[in-house]
Amino acid sequence: MLSRIDRIQLAVPDAPAAAKGWVELLGAELAGQDRINGLGAIRHRLRAGTGFVELLVPDGPGPVADAVAERGAHLYAAGAATPDLGALAAHLKARGISPLAEAGQFHLTEQDTGIDGLRMVLSADEALPQVGDIDFFYEATILSDDTAGITRKLNALFGLDERNYTEIVSEVFGYRGTLTLFEKDKLHRLEVIEPTVSGTTMDRYFRKFGQSLYMAFAETKAINRIAERAAAAGAGFTLDRPEDRPAHLPSDQLWLHPKTLGGMMLGLSRPSMAWSWSGHPERVEAVA
Repeated sequence: MLSRIDRIQLAVPDAPAAAKGWVELLGAELAGQDRINGLGAIRHRLRAGTGFVELLVPDGPGPVADAVAERGAHLYAAGAATPDLGALAAHLKARGISPLAEAGQFHLTEQDTGIDGLRMVLSADEALPQVGDIDFFYEATILSDDTAGITRKLNALFGLDERNYTEIVSEVFGYRGTLTLFEKDKLHRLEVIEPTVSGTTMDRYFRKFGQSLYMAFAETKAINRIAERAAAAGAGFTLDRPEDRPAHLPSDQLWLHPKTLGGMMLGLSRPSMAWSWSGHPERVEAVA
């Protein structure tokens, strides 16, 4: 019932400050603002890639104000698109879930998802032109020490097909878990993972915040250009690049640190690279 990761939502105290890195480093463009009454927040929308970044700023009491008071700026909700919002609404209603419906979206709380730390915003899928240097979002990550249990809940919540999934283990970054690919042969998914090595950035985050949204990932053809901009701006980032790769060829991955993007970490991968850990390494295109 879900087709793709189409947006992310951040809870932030200051929209211009949070938007700065998205605009200057990634070429995102301002796309207007409105108010989500049920969240008690002003929503500032940025077009990025084929989707959106939505910055939620508290405008009175409500869940966004509570979230900012508790954690400051952070990744608030994962955004997914569906080809049939009405059918998804009926599916959720049959499960006894009646989420906030506002601004053409469904805003699911942790109580709605039944998963601590997971809020989601669901929208009707629409074909949009690419904006800026992100090609498209494809992943949001949940940290949990019950990856199998979370996966089962996601299956039931969204009617996902576990035959599309792939298991993931990273010795380099110290984690394991499941990629819940929404559709066969497409990258879009929620990543549910557990840190396995103490002392890593992921492990420290998990120990501090518990089960929670951690980061998002996007694909880009402009990974070198983004890295150059980040370096010139003195922004925090981590680069994954073979030492012997010629300078004109793209890096494999890049992570922009939370302070760079208004409170959340964003991973970027060159085109096709994500298939190396998504069940089809044969689909990774060689750099040349």
